[in-house]
Amino acid sequence: MIDLPLVTILLLTGFINLIGALAYAARIAGVRTRRIAMSFALFNILVLFSRTSNSFLGPFLAKRIETRIHDGSGASLFIDMQFVLAAASVATLIGILLVPTGQRMFATAIGWYQTNRSTTKLALKAMSRSGLRTAHQSLRIPSLAHLKSWSMPKGISWGVLIANCLAQSLLAVGVVASLYAGYLAPEFRVTASQLSALINGFATILLFAFIDPQLSVMTDDAVEGKVGEGEFRRAIMLISLSRLAGTILAQLLLMPAALLIAYVAVHV
Repeated sequence: MIDLPLVTILLLTGFINLIGALAYAARIAGVRTRRIAMSFALFNILVLFSRTSNSFLGPFLAKRIETRIHDGSGASLFIDMQFVLAAASVATLIGILLVPTGQRMFATAIGWYQTNRSTTKLALKAMSRSGLRTAHQSLRIPSLAHLKSWSMPKGISWGVLIANCLAQSLLAVGVVASLYAGYLAPEFRVTASQLSALINGFATILLFAFIDPQLSVMTDDAVEGKVGEGEFRRAIMLISLSRLAGTILAQLLLMPAALLIAYVAVHV
């Protein structure tokens, strides 16, 4: 049954994943404007918003589990968790479709910041009438023209895409699986809820040690002209699609991950 608390969780999950998917647009804007440092600053702001919002998601999910257990409807928790992961997939897809729009908005923001140099003023500008007008003018329908060539962009391999898919699936499922593990092993519920690092830690290492450096090097190559902008955009699109595939894979990993965390909570 979908009720108001579940809708709140789904909207928060959607916001987190929408921001995460849109963050890739900042890299494209950086290449187009040649303002890499500023584009990375915008990227980090989006990631900060996403991760801060993610810290609120855990308590909402925990309350959902506690409520289900107390009213005797715990059997439907698995479906609730699947809804949460499905919301992540839908929001990621929307974010991918909005990347061309986001790229234009970020390019405008970078140019505006170069003149005014105030994050507070930039935030107020974004929420103003002129900011909303700029957002409307930036709306673009994604073009698949840069995907007509199925050759792998320079600097991106199937290994990187598969690793990103796996990392994103683990990040999506980590908190959800640890909380659901608390339902599977209620006597060790607190321990299970603290074991999301067992899943997320490996994903974080994958992202920051193997995937982000590849994407950063390719960004530098695009700025220096070693990689064409079209090829760079195709690489970002493939990375984004692998992120989407990861959120879908997370639905298949939910039960195995929860069982693993429950086992560790009980036996370690």
